[in-house]
Amino acid sequence: MAFNHLPAGAHDALTPLSVTPVTHSVPMANDQLPPEAGVHPVPRTVLDRLTAGADRAARITHTEHLPPRPGRHAPWPEQIRPEVTEAVRAAGIERPWAHQALTAGHALRGESVVVATGTASGKSLAYLAPVLSALLDGSEAPNGRGATALYLAPTKALAADQRRAVRALAEPLGKGVRPAVYDGDTPVEEREWVRQYANYALTNPDMLHRSILPAHPKWSSFLRALRYVVIDECHTYRGVFGSHVAQVLRRLRRVCARYGSDPVFLLASATASDPATAATRLTGVPVVEITEDASPRGELVFALWEPPLTELHGERGAPVRRTATAESADLLTDLVVQGVRTVAFVRSRRGAELIALIAQERLAAVDRSLPGRVAAYRGGYLPEERRAIEHALHTGELLGLSATTALELGVDVAGLDAVLLTGYPGTRASLWQQAGRAGRTGRGALAVLVARDDPLDTYLVHHPEALFRQPVESTVLDPDNPYVLAPHLCAAAAELPLTEADLALFGQAAPGVLARLEERKLLRRRGAAWHWTRRERAADLTDIRGGGGRPVQVVEEGTGRLLGTVDAAAAHASVHEGAVHLHQGRTYLVRRLDLEDSVALVEQADPPYSTTARDTTSISILETDAEIPWGEARLCFGSVEVTNQVVSFLRRRLITGEILGESKLDLPPRTLRTRAVWWTVTEDQLDEARIDPEALGGALHAAEHASIGMLPLFATCDRWDIGGVSVPLHPDTLLPTVFVYDGHPGGAGFAERAFRTAAGWLAATREAIAACECETGCPSCVQSPKCGNGNDPLDKRAAIRLLTRLLRDAPQDEAPGPGGKQQPVPPPE
Repeated sequence: MAFNHLPAGAHDALTPLSVTPVTHSVPMANDQLPPEAGVHPVPRTVLDRLTAGADRAARITHTEHLPPRPGRHAPWPEQIRPEVTEAVRAAGIERPWAHQALTAGHALRGESVVVATGTASGKSLAYLAPVLSALLDGSEAPNGRGATALYLAPTKALAADQRRAVRALAEPLGKGVRPAVYDGDTPVEEREWVRQYANYALTNPDMLHRSILPAHPKWSSFLRALRYVVIDECHTYRGVFGSHVAQVLRRLRRVCARYGSDPVFLLASATASDPATAATRLTGVPVVEITEDASPRGELVFALWEPPLTELHGERGAPVRRTATAESADLLTDLVVQGVRTVAFVRSRRGAELIALIAQERLAAVDRSLPGRVAAYRGGYLPEERRAIEHALHTGELLGLSATTALELGVDVAGLDAVLLTGYPGTRASLWQQAGRAGRTGRGALAVLVARDDPLDTYLVHHPEALFRQPVESTVLDPDNPYVLAPHLCAAAAELPLTEADLALFGQAAPGVLARLEERKLLRRRGAAWHWTRRERAADLTDIRGGGGRPVQVVEEGTGRLLGTVDAAAAHASVHEGAVHLHQGRTYLVRRLDLEDSVALVEQADPPYSTTARDTTSISILETDAEIPWGEARLCFGSVEVTNQVVSFLRRRLITGEILGESKLDLPPRTLRTRAVWWTVTEDQLDEARIDPEALGGALHAAEHASIGMLPLFATCDRWDIGGVSVPLHPDTLLPTVFVYDGHPGGAGFAERAFRTAAGWLAATREAIAACECETGCPSCVQSPKCGNGNDPLDKRAAIRLLTRLLRDAPQDEAPGPGGKQQPVPPPE
């Protein structure tokens, strides 16, 4: 019997230590008053009020104090036009920070550059100064069009926010700078004006892939003059999405070359590990990195908060903690009552709405004027709704906001005093991005990470060094993934016939993939070039944010109104019959999933529960690319085929997470060819670990669940990005085996990262299980909410003994730790 875990688990980077958390002292200061009084909250005082009472105080596992930092200035490069520096001064900025001036200098010399500094460090001005100078230079060109620049953002909201910032800064520059947004919301009548007259086009990778590049002749004058390509929030381009964007950028460079331009890439990122390497891999051109942050920073008090155990019990009688959603709602309420301007970040739209609703209800009992000063913010709102909320937050009309990452990547928010993180956001880069939203004007700030009932969150709040003593993650992407590369070669051939000379641009895997496309008659060679052969648009072969396949349309049954789409790869688990589906603040129940027509029919409802799909999985080894002996055990990496079937779903109570019931489903199996890391143990090793045949399945299953839960510390992935299978006797290895695999066709680099750091990863897994206070296993260590076997069997103590024995022979040089350098795993033949 195989025990499996649907892609669900993780993120990047460290060798954890076993230390006793030490609370850092923070100087006390005068009590704060509401912001309207002109006195800003003191972080330590605010935290003391939140923890008043023995029960609350016990929930803090660690407090970190980051002292304030002074700023360091430098002069602008001489090539920056005086009109630009005057406009910057008019905006209230007398001199740039040193990293801004350094970034601008590289850009002006024609060198692609990535600036990877902290939140609110002024990265936008670092690239805008050279871009605006170039646009002004171009406005004086004889043909009147002059230089152009392209801005790429991962979200529409961020592009719109950037346009407002550019317009405000460039207002004194007159008509020399003409910014315009070009995205799916741009009216048809405006699109022609953008193509013909805008010299700073703000868009996203999706529009570049689906609209701009396929229609490049219409953009010929813009592309011919393209001087700079700005890639904002470039750390978000990771995994499969990042790999797709990397190929879109190679297609852009190829089309630009056709029109005689060779743009310089200017990238901005949250603090990242080895940003130059990631940026070079993303763009395909050499990139210089700027990582020393010269901007000032106020003090930051960062608390780790673990909700208490409740009297409720989950699967197999395991104890259940109070949910992070309920805990964050309480904290947000308390902070608003104190007059502390706060944002609570949460990963789901439902969670964002729920925290705001609970806080509003509790504030109404304190003061009837307070509920109106709390709101939710998430994707799916109309633009005017979003802007009204952003304005209210800027002006102080709103004191509390519950938000998804739409705020993290969409709005430049200043003036906040505190940030609540409802669960670990997945990477340390995102953690600091969110925490950095408070204290952005140099004042002190408070950040609180509220742990979910989850192995990773539990581990982190008890191992603060994993957050505060480690660098942020490397960005993992693989442009050579054949499942990613193939549709982009087709799209490139449709844009301009492919030649032998083009293949080097698309990477070393391109010739082999091209040959297979020719065999499948998707591309045809005529003379010295390959041509797209089909009538349909080649750009429609792939959704760059999904895993491929035809998206499932979500349609309201009563009206026939299209609500949105769901990636084909996620449809079985997210829009199965009976699933709860959220869209623009409304809740729907899926009545029918028609796989033949790729349609999910839904009706509006308000169920008091959420749904979670369960599955069964089998796995077969196709090819082993690398193998390392761990004594008699073996650690392997290679290609596998995964067969997965969603078989049921759980209904969980919204506030408590209590399981209300399980319903069976009848859905067809799906197959996936991907990359995996796996390890085997021998009978002798099991005997040494005192694991008998009855306990073996539970030991392997528990180790698999916990290792998936810990992988986020070592590979920049999301819970939907990875899966696992454990088998007491696998037919290919003929040994007890645990697999962890990438949940994307062809792989996404996560299993490879796990293989490279296996000793540290599995040591952290063992530590997380051993440190949990439960007796037999719980959601904080070895249980998984996505387990297809109902978390049965699980043997916590046997898993600890198994991992202890496995790690005894692990070569330590295989675990360099987060950000450590190591030779790459050989690519598949």
